[in-house]
Amino acid sequence: MILDELIRLFERDIKRMKVEIDAYSKEENLWKVDQRITNSAGNLCLHLIGNMSYFVGKEIGGFQYVRDRDFEFAGKNVPKSELIAMIEKLEHVVTASLEGLDECMLEKDYPLEVFGSKMTYNFFLIHLFGHFSYHLGQINYHRRILDK
Repeated sequence: MILDELIRLFERDIKRMKVEIDAYSKEENLWKVDQRITNSAGNLCLHLIGNMSYFVGKEIGGFQYVRDRDFEFAGKNVPKSELIAMIEKLEHVVTASLEGLDECMLEKDYPLEVFGSKMTYNFFLIHLFGHFSYHLGQINYHRRILDK
């Protein structure tokens, strides 16, 4: 049951990220930073796509993915339409990956030691949801402050 709820929450917030990115009135503002906001919304979006594509899509769902974490934070000027296409693909990958995960796996160890020690799939998926939500909120504030 928890897996169905996690799927619904991830789908909801991935859709919200698409709405946030699409809401930028000027495409170049996706990449703005200032002295108080050092990560652009575009980079936060790339980071969330990379993070979820790797940890959920590749490691849980078996989807092919090569992560470029440096580009997630250093890349610039990816067109808004391309970001939205990447978000739409992410929604499919995350949903398919989690739908393919047997609920009994939630109490088993996730295959990677991301934080230097073992953790269950359940723990890590809850962590990933919190991480996603945190950065989604940053994207929202970025848009409201710097999309002028």
